Amino acid sequence: MRLQDKIALITGAAQGIGLATACKFAREGATVVVCDRDAAAVEAAVARVRAIRDDAWGQVCDVTRRAQVDALVAAVHARCGRLDVLVNNAGITRDARLVNMTVEQFDAVIDVNLRAAFHCAQAAAPGMIARGSGAILNASSVVGIYGNFGQTNYAASKAGVIGLTKTWARELGPKGIRVNAVAPGFVRTPMLDTIPDAVMAQMRERVPLRRLAEADELANVYAFLASDEASYVNGAVLEVAGGMAV
Repeated sequence: MRLQDKIALITGAAQGIGLATACKFAREGATVVVCDRDAAAVEAAVARVRAIRDDAWGQVCDVTRRAQVDALVAAVHARCGRLDVLVNNAGITRDARLVNMTVEQFDAVIDVNLRAAFHCAQAAAPGMIARGSGAILNASSVVGIYGNFGQTNYAASKAGVIGLTKTWARELGPKGIRVNAVAPGFVRTPMLDTIPDAVMAQMRERVPLRRLAEADELANVYAFLASDEASYVNGAVLEVAGGMAV
């Protein structure tokens, strides 16, 4: 198994790509820490992961709150002795065109998608540096590379994640820590539940594969990047978008 005996913390892991990644990591032998901000959702997600591997556990945390993030990482170290893999997956959208977007919408997305990744990585990095190993995986998006109508805040946050990834790869690579990002395209997750069928059809038409990704397909990429098979992959931004940019 690719991740045998690794300790992995996944934020935003109660649904969608985060939950799929938690389950994939468990199948690959990792002890998974499920992090999300809703206690009931965390409990349900942990039950799903424990059906695969019974040492999974959960922690309620608002990753925009630094004190909670510090307590989360401390809890992982207290219970497991170390943290091998951090997946900064938590993310939200608050879409609006530039002329209509409120400051509150902009700030909310930046806080969850970008600032929280900084909080989690800064809290996790010292322990990884002390051991001389670790992997930090960040959730970006093709929107962070190419932009998207009505997503000023989301595009800015995901472009910022790419900047964090490349900077941390330079800073932490000499310490034995690999930092990479995944840039999904359209993925079938609860985030798309409110999108009309006609718009979904247009989204599929933009993809050469003529379909949306499944969350498991992103989880497979995260598992590869977290594993020793990706031991020389550092500072990469891997598009998983079915050829949208072709």
